[in-house]
Amino acid sequence: MAFFSNYATLSYNGGTTNSNTVTGELLEAVSVTKTAVVESYTAREDVTYVITMRNSGDTAVSGLTLTDDLGGYTFDGATVWPLAYVEGSMRLYVNGVLQAAPTVTAGPPMVVAGLTVPAGGNITLVYETVITEFAPLSAGSEIVNTASVAGTARLVDVTASETIAAEERAELYISKAVSPTTVAPNGQLTYTFVIENVGNTAAAAEEAAVLTDVFDPILEDLTVTFNGAAWAEGANYTYDETSGVFTTLAGQITVPAAEYAQTPDGSWSVTPGTAELAITGTVASAPQTAE
Repeated sequence: MAFFSNYATLSYNGGTTNSNTVTGELLEAVSVTKTAVVESYTAREDVTYVITMRNSGDTAVSGLTLTDDLGGYTFDGATVWPLAYVEGSMRLYVNGVLQAAPTVTAGPPMVVAGLTVPAGGNITLVYETVITEFAPLSAGSEIVNTASVAGTARLVDVTASETIAAEERAELYISKAVSPTTVAPNGQLTYTFVIENVGNTAAAAEEAAVLTDVFDPILEDLTVTFNGAAWAEGANYTYDETSGVFTTLAGQITVPAAEYAQTPDGSWSVTPGTAELAITGTVASAPQTAE
């Protein structure tokens, strides 16, 4: 609801006089709420939004247009959008009953026109958005997404916003290399593992990361380093020369957080945090595979 007040001014003989002030209350026929199904986001996940429009009046309100700004913000004088509408994802419910999907202009911004809210009832729009390269990912970042409804003169334009935060977590990926790729019995092999963190928080000891591998051929007389520093069996890892099972102890692997930078076009680049584990050993028997 909204309140209004006004007064009149009477001018005569070079002077003025004001009337008393009157006040009133304007009932908004339609109200809108907006909710994200999840409270946080990452670069690889969609976000579902639910918009509900309620009509408190005794007649239907038609000809409404919903506009979703998809979190657009200004960067270097231009607007960039951290969200994009997922084509074909729109669902429309009238008083809880699924209807034919309305026509959606994906934008950005996203626009849905021709909506009608029944008297004393509601409509609900449910749709998917995808995180774009313009979404900030560093810890503490947010996307503020606003929907607005406009229509006939009897409707007071209404808006509803929802804020989601960048999820704060480590996100690890691992790659493995072997050198040399051809080796003779009693020769040496080196396995190098590169662990990348594209998340916005470090993978600290508390994350309890553990790397396990089964060496075939089995290696003897291991030399192990992590980020160039020597590791000791029993303190940092365990190794069974009978089975070839190598396992790091929980929490020994740590990886710094990624770094993010906004490029001239407004998109965000990611430089992963990295850690390297190198394991060198002597081949105990003729190799069958080199993993």
